Amino acid sequence: VQLQAFGGGLVPAGGSLRLSCAASGRTFSSSVMGWFRQAPGKEREFVAAITRNGGNTYNADSVKGRFTISRDNAKNMVYLQMNSLKPEDTAVYYCAARVEGLEALTIRAGNYVYWGQGTQVTVSS
Repeated sequence: VQLQAFGGGLVPAGGSLRLSCAASGRTFSSSVMGWFRQAPGKEREFVAAITRNGGNTYNADSVKGRFTISRDNAKNMVYLQMNSLKPEDTAVYYCAARVEGLEALTIRAGNYVYWGQGTQVTVSS
């Protein structure tokens, strides 16, 4: 699975952005997908994850109620809708995929084997 994230940009606090991640390969629908982010000088942190069929999701506490992860297996796409953005959401956002066939949602970056190149999100105060 190859991943490419896009849709980042500069947005004022309180604004919204929708990140997209395009996946190549026939096994996309067999992979749990996740979004992570990394701010300058900080470790990469979990944002959200979604099961293979999209039936279950899990969000980090810091984004609950503001961010929504979704996927479209027919289009090999995963999305992150981000609302009520805060300056502390500023980071490079990465999409990631678990090994095909695993169903469990996980917040650990080490459990994801495929990574996109990242897209910058900057929230101005």
